[in-house]
This record gives sequence, C-alpha cells and structure tokens, in this order.
Amino acid sequence: MKITLLCENQVCDMEWLAEWGFSAFIEYQDKTILFDTGFSNVYVQNAAKAGLDLEEVDYVALSHFHRDHTRGLLFNCFKQKKKILLHPRILTAKLGDADETTDQEYKRIQTELADNFDLILSNNVNQFYEGAFFLGEIPRITEFEAGAYEGDSMPDDTALAFQTDKGAVVISGCSHAGICNICEYAKQITGQNLYAVLGGFHLLHEENPPVEQTIEYFKQEHPSILAPMHCVEFEYMVRFHNEFGIQKYSAGSVIEL
Repeated sequence: MKITLLCENQVCDMEWLAEWGFSAFIEYQDKTILFDTGFSNVYVQNAAKAGLDLEEVDYVALSHFHRDHTRGLLFNCFKQKKKILLHPRILTAKLGDADETTDQEYKRIQTELADNFDLILSNNVNQFYEGAFFLGEIPRITEFEAGAYEGDSMPDDTALAFQTDKGAVVISGCSHAGICNICEYAKQITGQNLYAVLGGFHLLHEENPPVEQTIEYFKQEHPSILAPMHCVEFEYMVRFHNEFGIQKYSAGSVIEL
C-alpha cells in the first residue's frame, strides 16, 4: 500500500505546492483512490510533479462537504466519469444565508458532482473493493470528543479504512466525527487492530480539543504509524512528536506501508 500526499498545509520541499486542505493518492492492491481534492488545483499540479496520472484513478472518495476537501473537484481534469463515494449530505449541504458567496461555491461543487461523476451515495459502510471501506456515518461513542463542528453535527464526516497483513490502515480527512471515534469504528468494520492512522485529526485551539485524551487513546492502541496532519495546531503536533516520535508528513510525502 502506498499513499502520496497531493495536498496538505505544508510541503516536503520547495518544489511542491501547499494550501489549507487535504488530498491523498492511495494505491491499494491493484486499485487507486483519490481521497479528497483540497481547495484548488494544487492536487492536480502536485500529481503531475509526482508523475501520477489522475486518469488512472479508480475511485474518488470525499471525507465531508467542507471546501478545503471538495472544492478541488472544480479543477478536475478527468476525461472520463469517475466513480465517487460520498455521503448524500454533500449534495445538499450549505452554510446558510449569512454567507451567500460560500453557499454559491457549494452549489458549484454540487453541480460538478451531479454532472460529471458517477455517484455512489452511502450513509453506511461501503466495501467498495475487497479490504477497502468507505466508513459512512461514524458512531459517536467516546465521552471526550465533540463529534461536531460549530454546532453542526457533521453526519457526513467520514474516513477510509483498509485491511492489511499488519492491521487496519485508517485515513481521515478532518475527523470532525472525532479521530478516536473513527478509529474505533474502523477496528469494528475491518476486524483488525490499528496499524496506521493518518490524516486530519482536527485538534484546533478554538474548539478546546481533547488532546490529552486523544494521546492516551493512541498510547493504549499503539499503532505502528501515527501521522496527524492538516488541521492540527503546531503545539499539539509537538506533543504527538514528543509522545510518539511521529514524523510530520506534508504535500509531496510518500508513505509506503
């Protein structure tokens, strides 16, 4: 299994591009999945830099409706319709009348989805390939994670999980559902313990995040690879480094499992 980060808040060297967002090019067995598309065409440019042909993508999957994970769809260069896994809410979500400009952007994204992709709508788990799971709605079971964002219950927030010989690999977009909630559900669905967990953990100052409880959770689970990125404050990233010796992955990083 090989994961190339096409979009992240930082870059691995000066030849790559970065933006606030997330996109990962995942090679699993003989299938290729594009997970999220960032905010702009950064993922397209970085794919070209990496020598990756996005036309070879078998599936696109979206973690949730926020623009830093979906707006890149407006810049896709696919010549043929791609299968795209998403929660149905992504086709209707909006911020409300207080932000009409942003709502218009969501309408553009939703039109792009309806017109140019083969939609695979799923509230629930979808095993879209042997050993590969789109998790759908994540049960909120931890007592310490909010499982929401600014009053939005975020039912669409999800992740991907993969079975491997070493255990479950979990790739999250933003983890509004709670990264520990996501991991617990991934363990249940794959029937495996955690081997690798990477992606956005959504630990931001303004949300008073449960950093201590999250660190304790991963101490108990002890995945071999732990890679928080994208929406994690610098000081919390330092905590993860001090506790687990993590490496910070960025746009251009290649993770081989």
